[in-house]
Amino acid sequence: MQSDHSTARPVGRGAKVRAAVHAATLAELVDKGYAALTIENVARRAGVHKTTVYRRWKDRESLLTDALAEHMALDIPVPDTGAIETDLRALARSLARAFTSPTGQAILAAMFTGAAQLPEIAAARRHVFDDRLARAEPVVTHAIERGELPRDTDPAELLKTLAAPIYLRLLITAEPVDETTADQAVRVTLAAARAGVLRPVRRDDEPAKAAR
Repeated sequence: MQSDHSTARPVGRGAKVRAAVHAATLAELVDKGYAALTIENVARRAGVHKTTVYRRWKDRESLLTDALAEHMALDIPVPDTGAIETDLRALARSLARAFTSPTGQAILAAMFTGAAQLPEIAAARRHVFDDRLARAEPVVTHAIERGELPRDTDPAELLKTLAAPIYLRLLITAEPVDETTADQAVRVTLAAARAGVLRPVRRDDEPAKAAR
């Protein structure tokens, strides 16, 4: 007897196919983990032929990277409340909710445990988080433009400071992650930013390079 997802109906073309394949990829990741993730199973669950998937993604790593980046963009939307404190609170709370969900837990497992040391997974992880930072940086640049933060605030450093305590609990200490965690991360991040310590990081060899 075939499972429900193996007899899924055709889903059409273009954006609908992409959305269906992304959803199937994440569902396979949640159900079976990265090790058992295959293009064939994703295609079957999505209701498309495997050649349709291969036409858009060269392998499972590129498919997973694309699906994860899109999922994080949708599941952790970039807020625009008009104030940096409420923007960061919305961002941090979304991050906490996203990674404590079953899908979020499966994503973390795929990126940080098991196959996480494989070069292709390390590259996927870097791409996903670089994409996340790039999407969220306008939250900080708009706050600088409004005069809420020092002009030399580094958007990437601020966002990393915001996310760090959440990821610490998720990946290292296994402590609870909730809105209280998110709100505390916001308070610490804003205090650091307003004190002027979240400036661009200068590497030890940069002054020497500049002097040449």
